[in-house]
Amino acid sequence: MRTRQVNAGLTVNAVAGCHVVVLGLDVAPELRPTLRGFAVKRTDHARQETYWMQGSKTFRSLDPHPVQGVRYSSLQFPFQTFQWSDYAVAPGTDYTYTVVALYGSVSALEQRVATEVRVTTEPLAGTHEVAFNRGAAASQEYARRFQNRKPRDVGQAAYDWLSRGLFESIVGFIREARDGHFALKGAFYEFQWDGVLAELRAALDRTVEVRIVFDDIDNASGPHGDNEDAIARNRLAGAAIPRTHGTLMHNKFLVLIEDGAPQAVLFGSTNLTENGLYGHANCAHVVRDPALAATYLAYFEKLAADPATGAAGTYRRWTAATTPAPPPDFPNGVAPVFSPRPDLGALDWYAALAGAATGALFMTFAFGMAAQFKAVYGRDDDILRFGLMEKEWNGANKAAQIAAVQALQARPNVVIAIGNRIPLNGFDQWLGEIDRIVPEANVHWIHLKFMLVDPLSAHPTVVTGSANFSDASTRRNDENMLVIKDDLRVADIYFGEYMRLYSHYAYREAVKIFLDRHPDAKPEDMTLSYLAEDGDWTAPYFDPDDRSARMARRLYFAGAQP
Repeated sequence: MRTRQVNAGLTVNAVAGCHVVVLGLDVAPELRPTLRGFAVKRTDHARQETYWMQGSKTFRSLDPHPVQGVRYSSLQFPFQTFQWSDYAVAPGTDYTYTVVALYGSVSALEQRVATEVRVTTEPLAGTHEVAFNRGAAASQEYARRFQNRKPRDVGQAAYDWLSRGLFESIVGFIREARDGHFALKGAFYEFQWDGVLAELRAALDRTVEVRIVFDDIDNASGPHGDNEDAIARNRLAGAAIPRTHGTLMHNKFLVLIEDGAPQAVLFGSTNLTENGLYGHANCAHVVRDPALAATYLAYFEKLAADPATGAAGTYRRWTAATTPAPPPDFPNGVAPVFSPRPDLGALDWYAALAGAATGALFMTFAFGMAAQFKAVYGRDDDILRFGLMEKEWNGANKAAQIAAVQALQARPNVVIAIGNRIPLNGFDQWLGEIDRIVPEANVHWIHLKFMLVDPLSAHPTVVTGSANFSDASTRRNDENMLVIKDDLRVADIYFGEYMRLYSHYAYREAVKIFLDRHPDAKPEDMTLSYLAEDGDWTAPYFDPDDRSARMARRLYFAGAQP
């Protein structure tokens, strides 16, 4: 849901997903002088509660030594930003946000202008149902709640908090197969988490037909051994189909079938492991579209035959013919893209979609950035482009890849955040954060694979699924992606989750850079920790050459651009 209100020169543009509400703010020129920041008041109409939202920064003159992990009212310590988000909303709920511009002395702030917006968050149920885990084991909230103990040492409460509905959505989908009238057929790269596999065993026990293709490719780094152990442990040998002839069976999808007719498909980036479900950022996406489910079922049947991926076979030609990219049309607004493919046509199409953005582009990159997208991010224009990366590089030429990303980060319309955490150090107001929940994690932070093209426009494009935007994911791996056109609800959900994760990791990257440059720093040395008391904190947001793209962000989030 989107709504935009302007009052007396103060603009509030609200975008509501299921669990996130993003507010884009702007002020008329006459409101800039002596603006101290914004206070935000939230009214939860379901609970009939009203309260001022809180932040972590203080004015140094009022509170030079904030208490570890404590948050402070924005009415006293306002938000000095033109984009603010609420990450603690419930799906399908009415909220009113009152944004107040504050002026005057920091010790006696004056409420001068206010704008109010009312939104209803998106419900979970619908043709598209999307669940994101928290993806933030490295967070102040996890440190506060669970003292940075691993979830296996805490127990179910930690898993529930980290899951944030992701595990529950997968289990709920499996439980829709109630009896022998149903079947569940799919494919998973890492097929190991007992909580999910036990649900599939329970489905078998209620006479549901269950057939799962799993990666059983014999290589040094693959999951085949752990997959085999989990299958044996959960008594699923009769339902599991080994994939041995591929290069990398990287799919994660499950088709729900009733009386022989496909009904829905669950897909996304989530491997069925502890780290996949609860550690690094992931999502599961359900589409209740029989035609799309039938296409995925055909892909399952192809995978179940364990086809070779070499150029001499027919498998790659089949995926390209079955799911052309670009597609001739988008029935029900969606078009799947399966891999491996004979060439890079699909990747080039994704790059063309990215390059066609007229307002903004948002992408995740789990393993470096392919040349096609570096070219898009490096264009000389004023399109706002966000990137969220696990790391800046992948494979060889690490230094050159890092330098290329850093050059993109310096552009005034590009913002790229790299996954990180706040380590234990001398910063009194922060708690140290863990870097992973399992010791063997290959990916610590960002495992998502999706792209948003002009998400706040009337015609957004969402690309999401299992494939990294890379050569290997296009030409060699078994993968699936879904391109979704003109669905505002889906775009709003993905946009909110993107900004939640981006904001989380952008700040941690700033902390890392500061600590790298100042290894002996004291808490008071990091100005990012405190609100600005002198000068014009708004200046970068009105400077077209600002290297953090603050002006581009202000204009786009406040709804001033397409």
